[in-house]
Amino acid sequence: MCGIFGTLNHQGELDASVVFDGLRHRGPDQQDSLIIDTLKLYHTRLAIQDLSSTGRQPMAYKDLYIVFNGEIYNHMQLRTRYQLKAASNSDTLTILMLYERLGMAMLAEFDGMFAFALYDRKNGRLFFARDRAGKKPLYLYRDAGMLAFSSELSLLNTIFSPEPDLSSLSAYLYLGHHYRRAVPYRKVTELENGHYLQIDTHNGTEKQVSWFSIEERYQVQTRLPLGDALARVDALLQTAVASRMTSSDLQVGCFLSGGIDSGLVTAMAAKHTDRLKTFTVKMAGGFDESELAGKVARRYDTDHTTIEIDFSDLANDIEMIIANYGEPTSDNSVIPSYYVAREAGKHVRVVLNGDGADELFGGYRRYVPFRYVDFFRSGSLAAGTSKLLSTLLPVAHQKQSNYTYLYRLLEFSAKRDPLQVFASAGADLMNGFEEWFICPPALAAIRADLERVNRLSISPLKKMLLMDFQSMLFGRLLPKMDIATMAHSLEGRSPFLSDGLLRFVPGINDAHKISGLETKVILRRLAEKYLPAELVHQPKRGFEIPLADWVDGQLREIIGDYLGSASTLYKSLISERFVRDLMARKLRISDQRRAKILFAVFSLEVWNKQRTKKPTHKPQIVHA
Repeated sequence: MCGIFGTLNHQGELDASVVFDGLRHRGPDQQDSLIIDTLKLYHTRLAIQDLSSTGRQPMAYKDLYIVFNGEIYNHMQLRTRYQLKAASNSDTLTILMLYERLGMAMLAEFDGMFAFALYDRKNGRLFFARDRAGKKPLYLYRDAGMLAFSSELSLLNTIFSPEPDLSSLSAYLYLGHHYRRAVPYRKVTELENGHYLQIDTHNGTEKQVSWFSIEERYQVQTRLPLGDALARVDALLQTAVASRMTSSDLQVGCFLSGGIDSGLVTAMAAKHTDRLKTFTVKMAGGFDESELAGKVARRYDTDHTTIEIDFSDLANDIEMIIANYGEPTSDNSVIPSYYVAREAGKHVRVVLNGDGADELFGGYRRYVPFRYVDFFRSGSLAAGTSKLLSTLLPVAHQKQSNYTYLYRLLEFSAKRDPLQVFASAGADLMNGFEEWFICPPALAAIRADLERVNRLSISPLKKMLLMDFQSMLFGRLLPKMDIATMAHSLEGRSPFLSDGLLRFVPGINDAHKISGLETKVILRRLAEKYLPAELVHQPKRGFEIPLADWVDGQLREIIGDYLGSASTLYKSLISERFVRDLMARKLRISDQRRAKILFAVFSLEVWNKQRTKKPTHKPQIVHA
């Protein structure tokens, strides 16, 4: 895992120390740069495979040059298949050799997580590419014929100071994250998952190509009975875990919660090492899963560490935790994610997680209604009845109660607009409070995608799973884990996002994912084989943190200071009165939703303050 940065046609000179300081946490082992023609490449390395200097980057092979962030888990098998021979076992070198053989068609051969820039000097082509799910980040900044790219937004801001994009920030407050290519800056975009960008370095023309489409996979029906589908998932997950364990020259550990996703990964990973290191969080004020996780650890005799977090330093740490992201984040689970990654990073450099399982297999309770009703096409009578009931019923405050579940079901079934349905079923922030926006949110891209998905001949459950994969997983959950781990020079690997599972699981019968009120049925059946019985029917919880208590408790003062400042950015996006009434509890809204909105606005202000801070090393740009 590494950090990458570079420029094309930049008429000036950059201070390399600024680049390396901005990405050193992603690659503390080696830092280097290279200039070829009008291209400048920078790389910071976290050495996981091929620990010798032969894996150093930027890497050159004949007339090919690359900076690469990620891991190609099957690269040695690809060398055998295509008869590629080299003394080094670097997966970066495999990419260059395979490109020489296949061109960008090589991407379909990879099982891995990656973001890279590859320069084909002979043909004058510069390529940027990302993996199928978008595990590894890649941002592009364009200005007057110059292009820059980076693993992190913060570095682009430090060097180029792009202006904030207010309509994009409004969309963040509405959705809870930035959608697809959108970022909080003008002139900056994010390369989408499963895409590559080709640039002709002679004339500047660009072509963006979708090389993998999860949407296409959702239109394929496997029609396998449960037993056959279960055996296939078992085999594919076994293969994915094995490859992520063995493609490392360092010890690999596992995040282990009390849920079935990380439990399955742990059970399979334990076969590939003498004593697997596992890490569980025990949080003050949250649901304690450490006892359930301990049962798995004892069953597989892992070297288990329970990380107790009391959040006593939260008020002092919160600005730094949010600032790591380089953009506003509404996901309050970034807090425990930061702390558990920090502690795990003291023991290992590589850790497996269960990311992607819920979005692929139907792990959230909110998916259950979509198994039976197409709320994206709900009739006006049903919508009117639901709206009336949700207005008359008392507001639901308790997060995990059945009443809260019913109340939220009524809320999003009351919506007629597919975007409102999706927003209400997801982060559920400013949905329903549209009249308080001053700057209209930029929602055209997600509206267009929802309209297209709504026309597909797929079930409502598949529509929801597809949109969550492309929106929430890509824009919120994967960046959360990437930033939390890389802030501590820790590499996170996600077996559920393997090539094999991404190709197979979307086409599985809906009944194998949701049956009655039971979620992710097929994983629960698989868990019966590998895990203690107590875990099999546990509900999805995630990091259950007491956000409402924090907003009115230990974070109250700092949130009040930020939101009460005379220089707030949110006043350009939403009404100041709305935020004041929210703080004063004058709005009819649940405690949890109130806390989520206030945290999202607070995060926006922390980002804005960090954005305008002067860097320790001011980049020295000498214009030609």
